[in-house]
Amino acid sequence: MGRNAWVGEGERGLEAVTVTELPEPQAVFGSRLHQLAYPDRYRAHQGAHGRLGRAFHHGGDVRSLQLRGEYLFAAEGRRGLRVYDVARIEHEGFAQRILGAPVSGLGQGLHVATRDATFVALPSTMTIDPTRRPAEGSEEQPVHPIYDLAFVTDREEGLVVVGRLHVLLDGDPRNNSLERLASFNPQGGLAGASSITLAGTIGYVTTPRGLSVLDLADPVRPRLVASVALRAPRAVAVQFRYAFVIDADGLGVIDVTLPASPRVVTAARVPIRNARGLALARTYAYVAAGRDGLAIVDVERPEAPRLLEAWNANGAIDDAHDVEIGMTNGSAFAYIADGSNGLRVVELISANDTPGAYGFSPRPTPRLVATYRTRGPAIALSRALDRDRAVDETGHQLAVFGRRGARPLDLEEQRRLYLRDGRPYTVASTPPRPRR
Repeated sequence: MGRNAWVGEGERGLEAVTVTELPEPQAVFGSRLHQLAYPDRYRAHQGAHGRLGRAFHHGGDVRSLQLRGEYLFAAEGRRGLRVYDVARIEHEGFAQRILGAPVSGLGQGLHVATRDATFVALPSTMTIDPTRRPAEGSEEQPVHPIYDLAFVTDREEGLVVVGRLHVLLDGDPRNNSLERLASFNPQGGLAGASSITLAGTIGYVTTPRGLSVLDLADPVRPRLVASVALRAPRAVAVQFRYAFVIDADGLGVIDVTLPASPRVVTAARVPIRNARGLALARTYAYVAAGRDGLAIVDVERPEAPRLLEAWNANGAIDDAHDVEIGMTNGSAFAYIADGSNGLRVVELISANDTPGAYGFSPRPTPRLVATYRTRGPAIALSRALDRDRAVDETGHQLAVFGRRGARPLDLEEQRRLYLRDGRPYTVASTPPRPRR
């Protein structure tokens, strides 16, 4: 997650809440590593009843936010999309750490008007330069133009596509002007749009009526390729062949092996009251479940998920709106926007407390380690940094390897590994080989 967790607070704006020590090892306050590496500071933290005390506030009407490099993207309702310069968040020489225009508002345009922005999503939280050209003789793939864009859902306009993000990477503040490139709301089908999740060049948009699947291969000319009826979906997350959706009935699963032909897995329904936010991490889904706290769902078998526990820190977490998962120094943490209670930091996996901690996906052992009372109700969180990714879900290269011939698989090459005649290729579908 980094040094700060970024929290949206609706009409009260946003806050950057400091959640780790500054020196290495960059231990999360209250964690087991904090106890071992900084025993005096850990005791002080415990003496303060786990309360965090350092944060930076900025006004606004923040419904959704996303950090990427030195910039924070925020969907602010009637104020549209606003992008803040946060490069100086740790600079003690600046009184104002979060800036709308670090040089001059007259020469910069980091605001794009929309009618009622609800959510902002970026194809990656890594600062990918879409203008990069592959070196001659290399086998690096060109960067897809989608990585130069931000996607904003809007209750009235559906989807708004914002471009020219590459101007934020060249170090020249004089050209920092974003452009509204397209809006998309076919026959009002995206009216009331509340969130969007991007999986490569496929977009999944939640509306009051269900889930809309968009083809964004030509990102400024989106195409609606499928719709799935659901009861008031609120968030969606995608992992390989499945989309996990939370709605008024809890957690549901949709097979999106072929995004244009989504299949609702009717038996894969986990009832969860007040499901509001969702994050995936390996074989677990984490659901922010209002007064029930954090619901932890085993999704190792995506078509047969099961609720492991609804954990609320003995009743302390009772207004959970959103959750994000972050890894810090070998431990996993859940950051929970707990409404009127503020930000909660929960250690999910640590070498000291979690059996099999060094395995692929150990069962979480949640422990509340820190709390920060935000100025307004904590309702949204910025996603953590994507790391160690070479390719996105539709085969487009993100990271560049340091040797010739290291190009990752493209989409068609990936599909040869798990599709046969357009159907998933599994052990169960493989005819037995004749014995000799």
